[in-house]
Amino acid sequence: MICRKLAETWPRFDRKLLHLSKSLFWNVPQSAELDTQYLYDSKNIHEISENIALRKGVGNIQLVHDLKRKLEHVGIDDKHYETTKNELNLELLKIPNRTHPDVVHYGDKPKVVRRVGAKKEYETAPKEFQEIAKRLRLARTDQLGNFSGSKSYYFLGELAELEHALIRYVVSALIQNNFQLVSVPDILHRDIIEGCGMNTRGTRTQVYHLDETLHGPDLCLSGTSEMALAGFLSNKTLKSEDLPLKLAAVSRCYRAETSNLLEERGIYRVHEFTKVEMFAVSTPEQSHRMLEEIRAIQENCFESLGLHFVVLDMPPHELGAQAYRKYDVEAWLAGRQIYGEISSCSDCLDYQSRRLGIRFRSNDKIDFVHTLNGTACAVPRLLMALVEGAQNPDGTVTVPEPLRRFMGGKESIGKQKKIPELKLIKNVK
Repeated sequence: MICRKLAETWPRFDRKLLHLSKSLFWNVPQSAELDTQYLYDSKNIHEISENIALRKGVGNIQLVHDLKRKLEHVGIDDKHYETTKNELNLELLKIPNRTHPDVVHYGDKPKVVRRVGAKKEYETAPKEFQEIAKRLRLARTDQLGNFSGSKSYYFLGELAELEHALIRYVVSALIQNNFQLVSVPDILHRDIIEGCGMNTRGTRTQVYHLDETLHGPDLCLSGTSEMALAGFLSNKTLKSEDLPLKLAAVSRCYRAETSNLLEERGIYRVHEFTKVEMFAVSTPEQSHRMLEEIRAIQENCFESLGLHFVVLDMPPHELGAQAYRKYDVEAWLAGRQIYGEISSCSDCLDYQSRRLGIRFRSNDKIDFVHTLNGTACAVPRLLMALVEGAQNPDGTVTVPEPLRRFMGGKESIGKQKKIPELKLIKNVK
């Protein structure tokens, strides 16, 4: 009876689903409105070429000008017109953002702008996260191929509690700083991701794609909620009095990247993790101040958790395609005896907003907003820094004071005795 009823209603349900799938992507921008006045000016060719070289990125401004001249000599009715136009648009999109003038002269090394805290002294050599987690049965990171593939993890018991406490603490801090919390999708259209400056095509992409046969074309897994938040605002015109608009999201992040570096072993670089992200849009006049506000929130949060870290103003080749300026936060990982990146924040000017059509209206003038982003909490690496930094001689881990109220008052984490051991299962094909 149920099967017959489902069969009778399925055609109607299928049509509704098709309509919904179309409406989900009505906001995908059809074409980017780039700053062609700047890009097409021949006086800027040398400046743009130098910027591309400094950032060690892709893009060829000379090819852009060659294609522009070619298009001007091809009639609109010519069979080569659309091909040339599309090739020109593709090359325009490859040109990276401008670089902050203070950063241009950094060379290949970042500038240290602040140091917070100091390296802690230990009675014995501090252990790294993997060893601590194994002894206390807090996590499972090895031999997970038959469960979830490589570069994945299970957090167990009180470590999972610590993860959720960390997220709740960070989110509450963001809300106190007038960020609006948004729950976002993890599946996004390719155009949204590329509009944010990430490459989704070719063999070197870090983006996971959904099977086109099963799920339709151009759907990908999001690498950060910044993309979904930017997509939510695509093709919208905001009021200047509502800016800066500050949004935050907790989401899973999917990265296809891998690493064989010894210092990036364990959960330092994984294919899937939870992250709390800040995203802001502002007027051009507000973006510098907004970047410093995001950075201050990050610093205050990490300092309150007792971490020792350095704040770095990153050189041009570390900016990616989209960032105008980027700060990284590197925390001291006591067990590994290295500094590891736990956070970053970027000002992207109008690089993303031009590609996604995000504007603001001030009186009778309409202009593109500036977009900014910052990681408030990337769970695996932040947990590594906290656990390695707070290990005790008796093998326990001290819970940072600000997180205890989210863990029922627990002051430390010990060996998990009630967690069942994860047994290996042979995968028979």
